[in-house]
Amino acid sequence: MKPVRFGLFMPQAGQRWETIRQTALFAEECGFDSVWFVDHMWMRGLEDLDHLEAWTLMSALSSITKRIRLGTLVLCNSFRNPALLAKMASSLDHVSGGRFLLGLGAGWMEEEYRAYGYPFPPVRVRIEQLDEALHVIKRMFTEDRATFQGKYYSIADAINRPKPEQRPHPPILIGGAGEKKLLRVVAEHANIWNCPNNVAAELPRKLQALRAHCESIGRNFEEIEVSEQCVFIIGKDDADLERKTATAKALLGNVWDIEKGAFRGTPSQLVEAFRLRQQQGVTFFIGLFGDLNQPDSLELFAREVLPAFS
Repeated sequence: MKPVRFGLFMPQAGQRWETIRQTALFAEECGFDSVWFVDHMWMRGLEDLDHLEAWTLMSALSSITKRIRLGTLVLCNSFRNPALLAKMASSLDHVSGGRFLLGLGAGWMEEEYRAYGYPFPPVRVRIEQLDEALHVIKRMFTEDRATFQGKYYSIADAINRPKPEQRPHPPILIGGAGEKKLLRVVAEHANIWNCPNNVAAELPRKLQALRAHCESIGRNFEEIEVSEQCVFIIGKDDADLERKTATAKALLGNVWDIEKGAFRGTPSQLVEAFRLRQQQGVTFFIGLFGDLNQPDSLELFAREVLPAFS
């Protein structure tokens, strides 16, 4: 089996820059692989909270961290021209010393599109746009002068220098789970597929669909790393776990199904749970701790869970 790694999901709703900075630095110190933000202007249900922009955060953190990787779950393809996004990604990959992870998705939050003046086409069109955007981005990453003519996007002799620090390009993570169209895009373009938490119970079927798409286009399914968006709840004992579960339900219950979807337990129980999921094919867990990433939870996880997968 592939080695297991853990990223820290840091949705920035209601989070001050100083808190984000300290958490990212602590996550790096603890040994997490990466930190991940959301590409939204606000969080649904939490519209009145301050919400810092993801690309600005990654750029700022790239200059004060040294090892930890930086990504988003996931950039909304509709928000940026793909040629410009390729240039931004190449630049951030250099600024960070080759630590950028390009997480990209088709977009979904209609009220956000409307509020900011973006057209909100049907999901079929958004997935087709995502597919074309990835063709553009990959050409910009790898070709001296990139040309592409599609239905939605076109470039002509577009120059992107310098090329990304990571070769041939930063890892491309695609989030989403639509079996007929979205996973077909994953099969063609992704280095990493991210399974959203709300469909994790259907993981075996989703992986079967992804494997079928890979076979249909002649791609080796094993080239794609499988990641999962998660909630982590860790307690040093049963009483601590019960308290933290209650906290997670109060803080995240309107967004996440804590009872059904969270990885929760004492350290030894979490190790067992992750190993079971690893046997299903998941090797990259990107999790938000149910207490909103408090240092004691991160430290306990780093001390007693991460070493089991070193």
